[in-house]
Amino acid sequence: MPSYTAPTKDLNFVLQDVLAVSQSDIPGYSELDRDFTAAILEEAAKLAEGVLAPLNMVGDQLGCRLENGVVYTPDGFKAAFDQIRAGGWNGLDLPEEFGGQNLPYLLGSAVGEIFVAANMSLNMYQGLTHGAISAILTHGSQEQKERFLPKMVAMDWTGTMNLTEPHCGTDLGLIRTKAVPQDDGSFRISGQKIFISAGEHDMAENIIHLVLAKAPGGGGGTKGLSLFIVPKFLVGEDGSVGARNGVSAGKIEEKMGIHGNATCVMNFDEATGWLVGDLHKGMRAMFTMMNEARIGVGLQGYAQAVVAYENALAYAKDRLQGRDVIGAQNPDGPADPLLVHPDVRRMLMDQKSFVEGARAFTLWGASLIDRAHRGQDVEADGLISLLTPVIKGFLTDKGFEMCVQAQQVYGGHGYIEEWGMSQFVRDARIAMIYEGANGIQALDLVGRKLAQDGGKHVMAFFAIIKEFIRDNESDPRLEGVLQPLKSASKDLQSAAMFFMERGMKNPNDALAGSSDFMHLFGHVCLGYVWARMAVASYAALDAGASDRAFHEGKIATCRYYMARQLPATAMHLARIQSGGEPVMALQAESF
Repeated sequence: MPSYTAPTKDLNFVLQDVLAVSQSDIPGYSELDRDFTAAILEEAAKLAEGVLAPLNMVGDQLGCRLENGVVYTPDGFKAAFDQIRAGGWNGLDLPEEFGGQNLPYLLGSAVGEIFVAANMSLNMYQGLTHGAISAILTHGSQEQKERFLPKMVAMDWTGTMNLTEPHCGTDLGLIRTKAVPQDDGSFRISGQKIFISAGEHDMAENIIHLVLAKAPGGGGGTKGLSLFIVPKFLVGEDGSVGARNGVSAGKIEEKMGIHGNATCVMNFDEATGWLVGDLHKGMRAMFTMMNEARIGVGLQGYAQAVVAYENALAYAKDRLQGRDVIGAQNPDGPADPLLVHPDVRRMLMDQKSFVEGARAFTLWGASLIDRAHRGQDVEADGLISLLTPVIKGFLTDKGFEMCVQAQQVYGGHGYIEEWGMSQFVRDARIAMIYEGANGIQALDLVGRKLAQDGGKHVMAFFAIIKEFIRDNESDPRLEGVLQPLKSASKDLQSAAMFFMERGMKNPNDALAGSSDFMHLFGHVCLGYVWARMAVASYAALDAGASDRAFHEGKIATCRYYMARQLPATAMHLARIQSGGEPVMALQAESF
């Protein structure tokens, strides 16, 4: 059975040494001193290691079951959820007005990694609730906020998002769910939604569904969609729970992974719903939830790789197999540990350099969200909008790949369920699909985000890289760090220029290279944060840091990424510059 130990030291290193949160001018960050953030992370770690992680395999093996319209979660889930609720974890970064603690989104993201790595399926009930709260906070009326949010922040009630239908996935303009207006201002919602995570369960007294539906007069496509609050049980003006609404779970989907989360087919039979935001502007409201969810899914992608790597490393240190080619390292034993073999080292270094880089990238992104929302910084808002598809797409593609690498370290045991590596692979796989499949993320990046506001945000990103290199190039120790970053950044600029020159004339030239561009961009982002971590570790060593091994390990891992991973940008650029012709040349009948 796999284990989990939360990487609290590394999380605090990113927060304090790399992002320097307590010195930041972002409102609320001055409170985040090293001892405070460490204390929060340690408390989260106790819950994750002692309660959530031991239930991860239980959830995978037992799954959820639907009986007489009620979904029962795996044994132990409800008690664990009660502990999350009692600790107020869902409200960590939510407004005090509705029962939250009003701490920065950044800190919630750091805690989120710990909970997701420990038990992704269980954490999804909380994560979806958080997203629904954000949508109501941004677009709901004051009366809706007062009626629903206190119970949702406390997680007495949970939340969901209902988009997909049997006949449409990404193309939401094909939605058929109807919303018929009533004299009292409510709507009657009728239709069916599929793939609804946490759609029905036994861990909360009510479930608040956010549902996209078509109301009269909206026209065709997504422009006709509106967003509605549709509770499982009707809610009185005083917040009391009333009669059962016309919403029910028709079935639980049989899935490849995340078995502990109830992914439901939801049936709406003239259920009572209330409009959120403006009529026929539902996509704008739903995207508030989806954009937060995409950051969260990117976090899921690398968090699964975190726990998979942790267990693969322990196995490689313990498992005796073969001899080191340059001389026995364990002469008193029958064989040397797997860790001595260069190819095993390669797999582990791939994983380590990815997960630690992904952690820093995601937390940097979370700090941009805080700067945008808490500091009303439109430039930060534009930059995180650009980076969101990269966080979601690149980190989940690579996160899954790293879970497979971790499984490979185990050899045949990685294919045996009792070792738990299969679950990490299976759980990580969904992150590449939901909240917008990664191909859609790449299209969004190239087709919308790259040219947004005249391309000012991608130019701002290039300026950040250029300024960072200029500020640190006088340190000779960084030559092997900054030169690869500069080269990779030039590859990214060349790819963007190719799209500008060719994309308007032939859109396929841009779209055929969109996934490569997303990965190229992702590598540059990880190269940038790795360079920042190297700078921070050199500074710590210069200041006489007591834990020299930690910082020397950071620098060595940075150099590994620069030497072995960042050169992939040249490959992605070559693919992009080949244009659309190699992709589109084959006639349909020749496939």
